[in-house]
Amino acid sequence: MDRFEAISAFAAVAEEGGFSAAARRLGVPLPTVSRKVSELETHLGAQLLVRSTRRVSLTETGQQFLITCRKILGELGEAEKLASGEYRAPRGELVVCAPVGLGSAYLAPVITEFLMAYPDIDIDLRLSDRIANLAEEQADVAVRIAHLPDSSLIAQKLGMIRHVVCASPGYLAARGVPEVIGDLSRHACVTFTALEAAKEWIFRERGQTTRIAVKSRLSVSSARAAVEAAIAGLGVSRLLCYQAAPALADGLLRLVLRRFEPEPLPVSLVYPSGRLMPLKLRAFADFVVPRLKQKLIFDP
Repeated sequence: MDRFEAISAFAAVAEEGGFSAAARRLGVPLPTVSRKVSELETHLGAQLLVRSTRRVSLTETGQQFLITCRKILGELGEAEKLASGEYRAPRGELVVCAPVGLGSAYLAPVITEFLMAYPDIDIDLRLSDRIANLAEEQADVAVRIAHLPDSSLIAQKLGMIRHVVCASPGYLAARGVPEVIGDLSRHACVTFTALEAAKEWIFRERGQTTRIAVKSRLSVSSARAAVEAAIAGLGVSRLLCYQAAPALADGLLRLVLRRFEPEPLPVSLVYPSGRLMPLKLRAFADFVVPRLKQKLIFDP
């Protein structure tokens, strides 16, 4: 049994949640993955996975073993990078994760500039509004909009993002401008469900967090669709400031309820800490951080 291949197969099955997905990730036949994991369990004398027709889950032993496997695979990856020269020159591939809207509107243009400046680096940009676990995604670096818990990750602050409430001038002229959050009960709302629940919005009043029930005439999972519906006069919408910024700048939307906005959320570039940092990652951070700091200044 090749223990490295067996450990890699087990980690892929655990992280992908199934043998078929692990086989696709590793680029090997499904029976090969199944055989390698079975050989590993036999070698260890322990069951690592619980198999059923619908899903694969980790046993308690499997959960602990996965932690060790990730450490082993990570250290081996670092050794390969060192041997291949990634610590001597900025080269190789970077996997970058970011939220969809911010990543496409602000990060992607900066990445284009970066790739022009560093021809020996390739980037796999993965856009998702789900908060990415760097280890599970096998990612090198991520942009996150959140208060970050203490962890082993290094975080470089890029800026602050606000939640804003806005509507078209035409809608406000016809229905009135909400002055306090209770006024929302008589307004139609366009809710962006990737941001929060469709039936309530969160505000801050007198230093306390307040949840307000809203009447959602349209619920969408796309910020762009929410902005367009608000511009069309369908109702009031609550978005992140960068999502509404172009329409606000063009006068197509107006801000309301500014004094009830919750505390802003920090935007950070996060990546693993370590004794050695690949030069490709250092080059990326040094290039991206100052440029995104300039872009992520919102005061509509």
